[in-house]
Amino acid sequence: MGEFELLAALRGRLPEPGPRVRLGSGDDAAITVPGGATATSVDALVEGVHFRRETATLRQIGRKALSTALSDLAAMGAEPGEAYVVLGAPEDMDEEELLELGEGMAAVARETGTTIAGGDVSRAPALTLAVTVVGHAPHPEGLVTRAGARPGDALVVTGELGAAAAGLLMLEDTGLTAKAFGAAEPLEAGDPRPERSSGRRLDVASADALRRRQLDPTPRLAAGQALAAAGATAMIDISDGLAGDAGHVAAASEALLVIDAAELPIAVGVDAVAAAAGRDPLELAIAGGEDYELLAALPPDAVDRAREALAATATPLTVIGKVEAAEGARIRAEVRLPGGEAVPSRGYDQLRSRRPR
Repeated sequence: MGEFELLAALRGRLPEPGPRVRLGSGDDAAITVPGGATATSVDALVEGVHFRRETATLRQIGRKALSTALSDLAAMGAEPGEAYVVLGAPEDMDEEELLELGEGMAAVARETGTTIAGGDVSRAPALTLAVTVVGHAPHPEGLVTRAGARPGDALVVTGELGAAAAGLLMLEDTGLTAKAFGAAEPLEAGDPRPERSSGRRLDVASADALRRRQLDPTPRLAAGQALAAAGATAMIDISDGLAGDAGHVAAASEALLVIDAAELPIAVGVDAVAAAAGRDPLELAIAGGEDYELLAALPPDAVDRAREALAATATPLTVIGKVEAAEGARIRAEVRLPGGEAVPSRGYDQLRSRRPR
């Protein structure tokens, strides 16, 4: 199968184009009639940096490539629209494997109402997927940026944290899972982390859930739109770690973001995996990254409204801190322990880290 036959086979697996697409994949360019405002983002997954074929199926890699790109639209509160995919395929991948990869992306496209409207295929030294996504809103004011957090706003986070980092540890060390089962221990009296989120117990179901969060994340698209409608003043998806991404909001908003570590909703099983690996579970929740949850700033009187709206999407919402006025060196994000001490963390840096994620 040559390039053009492969493209035709991939197109045959895609869902029908959305209403804004007049001409999709198959011509020199796609034709869309967007209307309103659009949000556009580009994301890339590279073998050996963001995934390994030894630990992830090709279907999972395809799903993750589109899901992580769509997470940026979720952070804007945008409705998903179109996606454009550049696939770099290494010599050792055959047509069936490439089609399996495409089927993973097509599945996410169906689940989210996204049209894969075009792209390109080329040979590459390592499996690479670069995905451009376009989201929509009725008007520009309906899209949420990082720059609007105001003093007095509450900081909220969707879902749970630390799961993807814990899942990665188990995927990288095959003996860690069994060790983590033996590392579970009951909460100690006075533990500052609430029992609803600490989860030192690890069982088969929670171990599988942690690995899925790393291999097959879910973009919080409905939650992002609900937070935008509820009045979110700033928002970001947690891809590079809570502290690092909160720092981006602080810089864009010229504010101090204060996060209470005792309030973080740490996923069940993270404590046990961290103990087995000799790591701090707070480190996994604060700096692990790839949870693809949403961090948002909300006026205090909008928190209950937002929580009710997210209940319809079965997504919990937790208040984890507040926004304070700042200038100069105080424009940053701080994660504080119950005693008031700040936890040093910078999040994941694509150019500094050498460890495949």
